[in-house]
Amino acid sequence: MSVTPDLECRGISKFYGDFQAVNDISFSVPPGSFFSILGPSGCGKTSLLRMLAGFSEPDTGEILIKGNPVAGIPPNKRPVNMVFQHLALFPMMNVGDNIAYGLKRRKVSPQEQRRRVADVLERIGLPGIEKKSVDQLSGGQKQRVAIARCLILEPALLLLDEPLGALDLKLREQMKIELKTLQQTFGTTFVYITHDQSEAMVMSDQVAVMNHGRFEQVGSPQTLYYKPETPFVAGFVGNNNRLRGQVIEAGNGSVKVSTESGQIFHTTSTTHLQQDTPVDLFLRPEAIRIDRESDSLWQNCIKGRIDNILFDGGNSQLLVRDTASPTQLTVALPQTDEYQNLRQGEIIKLGWNSKQSIAFRAG
Repeated sequence: MSVTPDLECRGISKFYGDFQAVNDISFSVPPGSFFSILGPSGCGKTSLLRMLAGFSEPDTGEILIKGNPVAGIPPNKRPVNMVFQHLALFPMMNVGDNIAYGLKRRKVSPQEQRRRVADVLERIGLPGIEKKSVDQLSGGQKQRVAIARCLILEPALLLLDEPLGALDLKLREQMKIELKTLQQTFGTTFVYITHDQSEAMVMSDQVAVMNHGRFEQVGSPQTLYYKPETPFVAGFVGNNNRLRGQVIEAGNGSVKVSTESGQIFHTTSTTHLQQDTPVDLFLRPEAIRIDRESDSLWQNCIKGRIDNILFDGGNSQLLVRDTASPTQLTVALPQTDEYQNLRQGEIIKLGWNSKQSIAFRAG
């Protein structure tokens, strides 16, 4: 027996004059899941979110929530709530009144309001703060209160429009974990809009990568990272070195590429590529291994000079320039004793296997 999705979009398009912001998008979100829409500014993700919330209507296509079409239903009548980047908490109300606001509008009894407010505060890890003013809360606490104000109404969907964008970096990292925990605690379906790949990858069950009004690929964070289907996804999800070249041999998913600087690399491809096809080869910094002394057994090897060491703890990187060409690669620097004494200008060997890179038709 199939389960009805909490959200389903069928062929959704949206025009603003001659400009098409959303182009024939179809997808579904199963109950109780965390679904993110990831893309750069201007890709159409906010236009799509506004249609889901009911602030605008699609020009073509259909939106269903819990299996029911919502065309023509205004935002306040949809089983949907929304958390904005700037939260929109009422500063003249205390925490309890902020959270109970929607219940009051629904004419829920004061006794039931108090019970449900206490329950939701317990579940978000902030028990007993009903009487506090909003100004007394930290940034992370305000985030949780804003989410609690929505979740207390038990919506079918919670829409989140870049809710962490106004937070500092350290708090944003903490809130990514807390948001995922809250979603699992309440079991409510979250639809999350962001341009930050880290937010989408850490929190989501499924991610849709959006570009120029379309979904380029929908999949788990692991699928998008390890098996990108388009060059845009390969370049947008995670960090990548990009090398331009030409196919000199291809077959059964394996490709041999000659780069513009004359290097020969073995790689893979998910599409059919013919000889002499111009391609972009994508290679992740963390897939490259550093070898200081021995002859490497990797399929692809280069000798390079360290141009720069970008130290950032566990996120440290090397900029390494091939000694035989102008090619420069970004390489993840493992934090082990073996590499603590690397120095700028040192010659090292780099290696990777063919399955750790992928080629797409250039374009």
